[in-house]
Amino acid sequence: MLFHVTMEVQLPATMPVHEADQLKADEKALASRLQEQGKWRHLWRIAGQYANVSIFDVADNDELHALLLSLPLFPYMRIAVTPLCRHPSSIRADDR
Repeated sequence: MLFHVTMEVQLPATMPVHEADQLKADEKALASRLQEQGKWRHLWRIAGQYANVSIFDVADNDELHALLLSLPLFPYMRIAVTPLCRHPSSIRADDR
């Protein structure tokens, strides 16, 4: 199943810099692994914001939920999820 996910990160201003840097490094490492596995198919930054738009390709709602909970920055995110399905007018063969 494909999901459109918007994530807005809101780190506390009082968070120590070294803690924020470690969370960001851990997040980047996990995001890279998930992209390599094909679960995090697309990742775009929203210009001017600490936010992204992503497309996830996972088995079901439960897998997406578990994946999002595993993100190191999850406690500091506002997340919106929209399930997607293939559009009958799409000319792409790989957009399940």
